Amino acid sequence: MTDVYKDVDIFAEDDADPDVMANLGPLMPLAGVWEGNEGFDVAPGPDGAEESRFRERTVFEPMGPVQNGPQTIYGLRYSTMAWRLGEEDAFHEEEGYWLWDPKQGQVMRSFIVPRGVTVNAGGAAGPGDKTFRMSAESGSEVYGVTSNPFLERAKRTIRFELTVTIHDDGRFSYDEDTQIQIEGQDEIFHHTDRNTLSKVAD
Repeated sequence: MTDVYKDVDIFAEDDADPDVMANLGPLMPLAGVWEGNEGFDVAPGPDGAEESRFRERTVFEPMGPVQNGPQTIYGLRYSTMAWRLGEEDAFHEEEGYWLWDPKQGQVMRSFIVPRGVTVNAGGAAGPGDKTFRMSAESGSEVYGVTSNPFLERAKRTIRFELTVTIHDDGRFSYDEDTQIQIEGQDEIFHHTDRNTLSKVAD
């Protein structure tokens, strides 16, 4: 097998940046621990769309730099848990990275959820942007979505879209649209999530 990654150094010590925060671009305000109870979820159910309110907790930890040869990426290692209001057991969790490539002007979100789905979404952004968007397409070799065999057949995610807004009052909001092709249905289902979170710890 050809070693296509022979010039890749993950967290190379020689290139370590003493101030990762200064290199996070539009992601810099997100570092820390965030909570919000204004979540609104529209998901597919056995009888059609089901709506629910939820609260969530997200932790963003600065990391990097990561060296892909000449490419340098900075980012936030993150984890998210979400609970429907009034329930103790989480109904959603995910882990991954929010990443910033300053030279290419690209912001990325790479994550996995324990349903057997991975998403690598991205989009153009500037270092001081307060609103930025990322997306991923099923079947794409750049910014794509993959699923386990059952979900690929029964509830195939064909596109993921995310808009993030950082507010002047220190909060941030997100709006997600996960577009799903459900087996036996002609129309695409838009599984949407949105919430506004406040920082509770650095």
